[in-house]
Amino acid sequence: MKIVTFNPFRTIGIPGIKYVKPEHMFKERAKIAEADICLFPENWQVNALVYGMKKSIFPSIQSIQLGFNKIEVTRALWSVCPEHVPKTVILGRNDDNINRVFAEFPFPFVAKEIRNSMGRGVFLIEDHQQFYQYAENNPYFYVQEYLPIDRDLRICVVGDEVIASYWRINERNSFRNNVAQGARISFEDIPEDAVTLVQQTAKQLGINHAGFDLISAGGKFYFLEFNTLFGNQGFQQLGVSVEQHIYKYISALVKE
Repeated sequence: MKIVTFNPFRTIGIPGIKYVKPEHMFKERAKIAEADICLFPENWQVNALVYGMKKSIFPSIQSIQLGFNKIEVTRALWSVCPEHVPKTVILGRNDDNINRVFAEFPFPFVAKEIRNSMGRGVFLIEDHQQFYQYAENNPYFYVQEYLPIDRDLRICVVGDEVIASYWRINERNSFRNNVAQGARISFEDIPEDAVTLVQQTAKQLGINHAGFDLISAGGKFYFLEFNTLFGNQGFQQLGVSVEQHIYKYISALVKE
Protein backbone atom coordinates (compact mmCIF):
# COMPACT_ATOMS: atom_id res chain seq x y z
CA MET A 1 0.00 0.00 0.00
CA LYS A 2 1.33 3.40 -1.02
CA ILE A 3 0.56 6.18 1.41
CA VAL A 4 1.11 9.93 1.40
CA THR A 5 0.93 11.76 4.71
CA PHE A 6 0.65 15.49 5.18
CA ASN A 7 1.28 15.18 8.94
CA PRO A 8 4.30 12.99 9.77
CA PHE A 9 3.82 13.33 13.52
CA ARG A 10 0.41 11.63 13.31
CA THR A 11 1.69 8.72 11.20
CA ILE A 12 4.98 7.69 12.84
CA GLY A 13 5.61 3.97 12.32
CA ILE A 14 3.07 3.41 9.55
CA PRO A 15 4.79 1.56 6.67
CA GLY A 16 4.78 2.72 3.04
CA ILE A 17 4.67 6.41 3.96
CA LYS A 18 5.84 9.32 1.84
CA TYR A 19 5.66 12.82 3.28
CA VAL A 20 4.39 15.83 1.37
CA LYS A 21 4.28 19.24 2.98
CA PRO A 22 0.72 20.57 2.71
CA GLU A 23 1.92 23.75 0.99
CA HIS A 24 3.73 21.62 -1.64
CA MET A 25 0.64 19.62 -2.55
CA PHE A 26 0.34 20.95 -6.10
CA LYS A 27 4.08 20.75 -6.76
CA GLU A 28 4.10 17.08 -5.79
CA ARG A 29 1.00 15.93 -7.63
CA ALA A 30 2.85 12.92 -9.11
CA LYS A 31 3.64 11.55 -5.63
CA ILE A 32 0.03 12.07 -4.59
CA ALA A 33 -1.28 10.44 -7.78
CA GLU A 34 0.65 7.24 -6.98
CA ALA A 35 -0.76 6.98 -3.47
CA ASP A 36 -3.58 4.63 -2.56
CA ILE A 37 -4.63 6.96 0.25
CA CYS A 38 -3.62 10.36 1.66
CA LEU A 39 -3.45 10.86 5.41
CA PHE A 40 -4.19 13.91 7.53
CA PRO A 41 -4.68 16.65 4.95
CA GLU A 42 -5.51 20.08 6.28
CA ASN A 43 -9.02 21.41 5.81
CA TRP A 44 -8.07 23.66 2.89
CA GLN A 45 -6.62 20.68 0.99
CA VAL A 46 -9.63 18.40 1.20
CA ASN A 47 -11.75 19.64 -1.70
CA ALA A 48 -8.85 19.57 -4.17
CA LEU A 49 -7.75 16.11 -3.04
CA VAL A 50 -11.18 14.50 -3.02
CA TYR A 51 -13.00 16.25 -5.85
CA GLY A 52 -10.09 17.26 -8.09
CA MET A 53 -7.47 14.56 -7.65
CA LYS A 54 -10.06 11.86 -6.77
CA LYS A 55 -8.00 10.61 -3.81
CA SER A 56 -9.15 8.61 -0.81
CA ILE A 57 -8.30 10.40 2.41
CA PHE A 58 -8.09 9.66 6.10
CA PRO A 59 -9.55 11.01 8.32
CA SER A 60 -12.78 11.13 6.35
CA ILE A 61 -13.88 14.34 4.69
CA GLN A 62 -16.67 14.52 7.29
CA SER A 63 -14.17 14.23 10.15
CA ILE A 64 -12.03 17.05 8.81
CA GLN A 65 -14.72 19.45 7.65
CA LEU A 66 -17.18 18.95 10.50
CA GLY A 67 -14.36 19.04 13.05
CA PHE A 68 -12.86 22.22 11.61
CA ASN A 69 -14.26 24.49 14.30
CA LYS A 70 -16.80 24.55 17.12
CA ILE A 71 -19.52 26.01 14.92
CA GLU A 72 -19.34 23.14 12.44
CA VAL A 73 -19.13 20.61 15.29
CA THR A 74 -22.20 21.98 17.03
CA ARG A 75 -24.31 22.22 13.90
CA ALA A 76 -23.42 18.63 13.05
CA LEU A 77 -24.41 17.47 16.53
CA TRP A 78 -27.64 19.48 16.37
CA SER A 79 -28.49 17.57 13.18
CA VAL A 80 -28.30 14.09 14.73
CA CYS A 81 -28.58 14.36 18.53
CA PRO A 82 -29.78 17.84 19.61
CA GLU A 83 -30.95 16.50 22.96
CA HIS A 84 -27.31 15.75 23.81
CA VAL A 85 -26.03 19.29 23.20
CA PRO A 86 -26.04 21.88 26.01
CA LYS A 87 -28.03 25.04 25.34
CA THR A 88 -25.85 26.90 22.83
CA VAL A 89 -26.17 29.94 20.59
CA ILE A 90 -23.96 30.86 17.65
CA LEU A 91 -24.26 34.53 16.71
CA GLY A 92 -22.52 37.27 14.77
CA ARG A 93 -21.13 40.18 16.72
CA ASN A 94 -23.52 43.11 17.07
CA ASP A 95 -25.29 44.96 19.88
CA ASP A 96 -28.59 43.13 19.41
CA ASN A 97 -26.88 39.78 19.80
CA ILE A 98 -24.98 40.94 22.87
CA ASN A 99 -28.32 41.86 24.44
CA ARG A 100 -29.77 38.53 23.33
CA VAL A 101 -27.01 36.66 25.12
CA PHE A 102 -27.62 38.60 28.34
CA ALA A 103 -31.37 37.93 28.06
CA GLU A 104 -31.03 34.19 27.45
CA PHE A 105 -28.08 33.19 29.65
CA PRO A 106 -27.85 33.85 33.38
CA PHE A 107 -24.39 34.35 34.86
CA PRO A 108 -22.17 32.44 34.85
CA PHE A 109 -22.15 31.12 31.30
CA VAL A 110 -19.42 29.89 28.97
CA ALA A 111 -18.09 31.69 25.88
CA LYS A 112 -15.64 30.04 23.50
CA GLU A 113 -13.44 30.97 20.61
CA ILE A 114 -14.60 28.96 17.61
CA ARG A 115 -11.13 27.56 16.84
CA ASN A 116 -8.93 26.53 19.72
CA SER A 117 -7.98 23.44 21.70
CA MET A 118 -6.48 22.11 24.95
CA GLY A 119 -8.75 24.36 27.01
CA ARG A 120 -7.51 27.58 25.46
CA GLY A 121 -10.08 30.09 24.26
CA VAL A 122 -12.72 28.97 26.78
CA PHE A 123 -14.02 31.60 29.19
CA LEU A 124 -16.30 31.48 32.20
CA ILE A 125 -18.32 34.69 31.93
CA GLU A 126 -19.42 35.98 35.32
CA ASP A 127 -20.41 39.57 34.55
CA HIS A 128 -21.23 41.94 31.70
CA GLN A 129 -17.72 43.36 31.40
CA GLN A 130 -16.17 39.96 30.87
CA PHE A 131 -18.51 39.28 27.98
CA TYR A 132 -17.87 42.70 26.44
CA GLN A 133 -14.16 41.89 26.50
CA TYR A 134 -14.83 38.51 24.83
CA ALA A 135 -17.00 40.24 22.22
CA GLU A 136 -14.26 42.72 21.34
CA ASN A 137 -11.94 39.85 20.39
CA ASN A 138 -14.39 37.53 18.62
CA PRO A 139 -16.43 38.33 15.49
CA TYR A 140 -18.63 35.30 16.20
CA PHE A 141 -20.17 34.46 19.54
CA TYR A 142 -20.22 30.86 20.71
CA VAL A 143 -22.10 30.90 24.00
CA GLN A 144 -23.11 27.89 26.05
CA GLU A 145 -24.89 27.29 29.32
CA TYR A 146 -22.64 26.57 32.28
CA LEU A 147 -23.03 23.09 33.72
CA PRO A 148 -21.11 22.65 36.99
CA ILE A 149 -18.92 19.55 36.67
CA ASP A 150 -15.58 18.32 37.97
CA ARG A 151 -14.73 16.04 35.02
CA ASP A 152 -15.44 15.26 31.42
CA LEU A 153 -15.17 12.12 29.36
CA ARG A 154 -12.88 11.75 26.34
CA ILE A 155 -13.89 8.93 23.96
CA CYS A 156 -11.62 8.36 20.97
CA VAL A 157 -12.76 6.81 17.70
CA VAL A 158 -10.49 5.43 14.99
CA GLY A 159 -12.20 3.82 12.03
CA ASP A 160 -15.42 2.29 13.27
CA GLU A 161 -14.33 1.46 16.82
CA VAL A 162 -13.69 3.21 20.10
CA ILE A 163 -10.02 2.65 20.95
CA ALA A 164 -9.78 4.58 24.24
CA SER A 165 -12.06 6.16 26.83
CA TYR A 166 -11.05 8.06 29.93
CA TRP A 167 -12.20 10.67 32.40
CA ARG A 168 -10.35 13.96 32.69
CA ILE A 169 -10.79 14.97 36.31
CA ASN A 170 -10.39 18.56 37.43
CA GLU A 171 -8.50 18.85 40.71
CA ARG A 172 -7.46 22.48 40.41
CA ASN A 173 -10.80 24.21 41.13
CA SER A 174 -11.04 25.36 37.51
CA PHE A 175 -13.92 24.80 35.12
CA ARG A 176 -11.52 23.46 32.46
CA ASN A 177 -10.99 19.70 32.47
CA ASN A 178 -8.31 19.41 29.79
CA VAL A 179 -5.16 17.42 30.54
CA ALA A 180 -3.17 20.35 29.13
CA GLN A 181 -4.73 22.48 31.88
CA GLY A 182 -3.73 20.06 34.65
CA ALA A 183 -6.57 17.54 34.71
CA ARG A 184 -5.94 13.98 35.91
CA ILE A 185 -6.73 10.97 33.70
CA SER A 186 -8.80 8.07 35.04
CA PHE A 187 -9.82 4.91 33.21
CA GLU A 188 -12.24 3.74 35.91
CA ASP A 189 -16.01 3.40 35.62
CA ILE A 190 -16.39 4.35 31.96
CA PRO A 191 -20.16 4.41 31.25
CA GLU A 192 -21.14 2.07 28.44
CA ASP A 193 -24.11 4.22 27.42
CA ALA A 194 -21.74 7.13 26.72
CA VAL A 195 -19.53 4.89 24.58
CA THR A 196 -22.59 3.66 22.68
CA LEU A 197 -23.77 7.24 22.15
CA VAL A 198 -20.40 8.19 20.66
CA GLN A 199 -20.33 5.14 18.39
CA GLN A 200 -23.81 5.90 17.08
CA THR A 201 -23.09 9.60 16.58
CA ALA A 202 -19.77 8.98 14.83
CA LYS A 203 -21.43 6.50 12.47
CA GLN A 204 -24.29 8.88 11.68
CA LEU A 205 -21.87 11.70 10.86
CA GLY A 206 -19.26 9.61 9.04
CA ILE A 207 -16.57 10.45 11.60
CA ASN A 208 -13.68 7.94 11.58
CA HIS A 209 -11.00 9.77 13.58
CA ALA A 210 -11.94 12.02 16.48
CA GLY A 211 -11.82 12.54 20.20
CA PHE A 212 -15.34 13.22 21.52
CA ASP A 213 -15.70 15.18 24.76
CA LEU A 214 -18.80 14.61 26.87
CA ILE A 215 -20.05 15.57 30.30
CA SER A 216 -22.68 14.05 32.57
CA ALA A 217 -25.24 16.46 34.04
CA GLY A 218 -28.75 15.89 35.32
CA GLY A 219 -28.62 12.20 34.46
CA LYS A 220 -27.83 12.81 30.79
CA PHE A 221 -24.70 12.91 28.67
CA TYR A 222 -23.97 16.04 26.67
CA PHE A 223 -21.42 16.55 23.93
CA LEU A 224 -19.10 19.50 24.35
CA GLU A 225 -17.24 18.98 21.06
CA PHE A 226 -15.15 16.58 19.02
CA ASN A 227 -11.63 17.14 17.75
CA THR A 228 -10.17 15.47 14.68
CA LEU A 229 -6.63 15.96 16.03
CA PHE A 230 -6.77 14.84 19.63
CA GLY A 231 -4.13 14.51 22.34
CA ASN A 232 -2.27 11.27 23.01
CA GLN A 233 -1.76 11.41 26.79
CA GLY A 234 -4.44 8.80 27.46
CA PHE A 235 -3.06 6.46 24.82
CA GLN A 236 0.42 6.65 26.30
CA GLN A 237 -0.90 5.57 29.69
CA LEU A 238 -2.94 2.75 28.13
CA GLY A 239 -0.11 1.59 25.89
CA VAL A 240 -2.36 1.94 22.83
CA SER A 241 -0.84 2.72 19.42
CA VAL A 242 -3.19 4.97 17.47
CA GLU A 243 -1.01 4.48 14.39
CA GLN A 244 -1.53 0.71 14.44
CA HIS A 245 -5.28 1.19 14.57
CA ILE A 246 -5.12 3.68 11.71
CA TYR A 247 -3.04 1.31 9.58
CA LYS A 248 -5.40 -1.60 10.23
CA TYR A 249 -8.40 0.53 9.27
CA ILE A 250 -6.95 2.11 6.11
CA SER A 251 -5.60 -1.27 4.93
CA ALA A 252 -9.16 -2.62 4.94
CA LEU A 253 -10.41 0.61 3.38
CA VAL A 254 -8.00 0.43 0.43
CA LYS A 255 -8.88 -3.22 -0.25
CA GLU A 256 -12.58 -2.42 -0.65
